[in-house]
Amino acid sequence: MIVLIALAIYIGAMGIKQVRALTTTLSSVTWIPLARAHAERADQMTAGYRGRRASGEKHAIEDFLYDYYGTRPAMLRRWHPGVGAGLSPVTDGATEHSGWKFYTTLTDGVVTLDVDAFLHARGESVRYIHGLLTATASRPVFSGCFGLHEWAMVYRDPDHRHQLPLRLGQAETDKVVEQHTIRCTHFDAFRFFTPEAVGLNRLQPTRATQVDLDQPGCLHAAMDVHKWAQKLSPAVPGALALDCFALAGEIRLLDMQASPYDLTSYGHPPVKIETAEGKAEYVARQREFARRAAALRSRLIRVCEELLGPEASAQNREAVAPFNQR
Repeated sequence: MIVLIALAIYIGAMGIKQVRALTTTLSSVTWIPLARAHAERADQMTAGYRGRRASGEKHAIEDFLYDYYGTRPAMLRRWHPGVGAGLSPVTDGATEHSGWKFYTTLTDGVVTLDVDAFLHARGESVRYIHGLLTATASRPVFSGCFGLHEWAMVYRDPDHRHQLPLRLGQAETDKVVEQHTIRCTHFDAFRFFTPEAVGLNRLQPTRATQVDLDQPGCLHAAMDVHKWAQKLSPAVPGALALDCFALAGEIRLLDMQASPYDLTSYGHPPVKIETAEGKAEYVARQREFARRAAALRSRLIRVCEELLGPEASAQNREAVAPFNQR
């Protein structure tokens, strides 16, 4: 239910502390089923990975979400109500969340995110994420890269990251790179280019220029909504966190289908970006993913602004304004 709390206080380790007003308090009959459903959904999403991990099997497509992003299934299945929401106590004991990091229990037993403690530990990250997502969202979608970043990662290099054959072979793969303009804006893709491919990129992104260059059409920038949702946890509502993870998984598939690797062993057809038909398919799917990522990015921005408050959010937006729409 919606509660109007002008001021809530509780006794903390350092004395009386003010807690921000809650916007919603969920009764236990509401939030317990939500938490269970969240855990079930998360378990379904990670079942394949958990099964492979037990047997030591690798998966060139799906493992990326866990190895690169550091996703932990046990943490993913934890449901959080999100910043500004409180959980009414259960009738038969303490609310589980009360023992989790960055949560606090109010005098009436309601458990909620301790925003002050969260910002004390992660305030700098929240401001950076807010600025990066805001700047990215301000730009138009660029859809002319055709996923060539994956091709640049194997250019003139026989040692590949994945134990998969190249569907065109090394020589023809190199020709595809040489016959196209490489315009990768995302540093975390560019940093895996082979030394010979680095100079072929029209841009030379760095970590310092990420706020300046990330654009919403980039598959990796879209997948990163999962990264930022993880870094903002537990302030991110559970449904949003799983939506970000699900989208990242779908995008990762296109990322690899458009790559030079042969995915026949996984049963996935290639998106042949070296052809006009393949380019058209890639752009159509890329734009749909960009649309979906934009909605999730907007929700993450709102999480950041709820954490920072209106004044700090406005200041942060002003700080990144020179980077907008570049």
